[in-house]
Amino acid sequence: MAPTLKLPTRAGALETYTLAGTAPVQPARGVKFNRIAYSAAHVVADPLAAVDPWLQCAVDWDATIAYRQRLWSLGLGVAEAMDTAQRGMGLDWPTSLELIRRSLDAARDVPGALVASGCGTDHLAPEDAKSIDDVIRAYEEQMAAIEKLGGKLIVMASRALARVAKGPADYERVYGRILSQAKQPVVLHWLGDMFDPALAGYWGTKDVDAAMETALGIISAHASKVDGIKISLLDKHKEIAMRRRLPAGVRMYTGDDFNYAELIAGDGWGSEAVHGKSDALLGIFDAIAPAASAALGELAQGNLEKFHAILGPTVPLSRHIFAAPTRFYKTGVVFMAWLNGHQKHFTMVGGQQSTRSLPHLAELLRLADAANLLEQPELAARRMKTLLALHGVE
Repeated sequence: MAPTLKLPTRAGALETYTLAGTAPVQPARGVKFNRIAYSAAHVVADPLAAVDPWLQCAVDWDATIAYRQRLWSLGLGVAEAMDTAQRGMGLDWPTSLELIRRSLDAARDVPGALVASGCGTDHLAPEDAKSIDDVIRAYEEQMAAIEKLGGKLIVMASRALARVAKGPADYERVYGRILSQAKQPVVLHWLGDMFDPALAGYWGTKDVDAAMETALGIISAHASKVDGIKISLLDKHKEIAMRRRLPAGVRMYTGDDFNYAELIAGDGWGSEAVHGKSDALLGIFDAIAPAASAALGELAQGNLEKFHAILGPTVPLSRHIFAAPTRFYKTGVVFMAWLNGHQKHFTMVGGQQSTRSLPHLAELLRLADAANLLEQPELAARRMKTLLALHGVE
């Protein structure tokens, strides 16, 4: 018999919900993708650590690395120590570097495993940044530490730079310096202020089109050092416009958790195929990993309808997880990992499990069920009942 629950609605009532419990699609073994696909990966907190969870970071390293091994087994790369891992929202730089080290070590045992690691300035508090030189030094410190481990860089957007920069020229100076030193091509990172309000006005202006011109100018000036750019603006038209203007060989990595299916599928525009579609660097791939892998496998074999049939139903779930305030999406990602049995608890670094309401999480369960993403429906139901009881719903 299918599990049945009493779930809260946004109106404050309770309704009976019976899980469909349709088995998730299973990716075909050994299929090669024709897109590069990174999943930004979450960290598993250590709930038994005697720490002040709002102030100190405690990670269950075994469970955290096991989740990355799962992603690699599905053919997905890992974008390490990014905002999905609560970088800047509970995960500090020393712990991030340890995470990167452990992830790179684990990847060496997995043939073909992709890892790219977040390089930022988050050990420099924005209020302590007094000049552009302070930002450059902060980037260079993290850059040297990651490259010493053999890591590929994702140059993350900097809160400190957003605070001290006086205009586009300051961004050109910082990125020019960093890119000129990179040992291998990097992925740039443009995170919209819906993901992080402290990044408002990035690239020196709040005008997105003008900001894009600055970013494109920096990329064009250093194209040999840029593998691609991940943009997370939740605006598919801006992403398409930018990818069409990227220099030859520079990839667009979609970070659009609202429109990823159509952006990855592409529009076939242009003489160079790389600019007619987006590759992927997505937080939602953490939560929908089997479906993402299966869909990408179908796309690689030319089965566009099957690609959309698998990935399309995941989009409503993603839009819910990334609903405003978007920066709290990590809670939904970890909730999915708990429901599906990939971690034993629903506890997050920084106490972030409290950022979403019970009705929000109940709707997340419904949408995951509708998208055939509950890997163990009976387990998901038991765990949801535990959460409901914790909130006084027996």
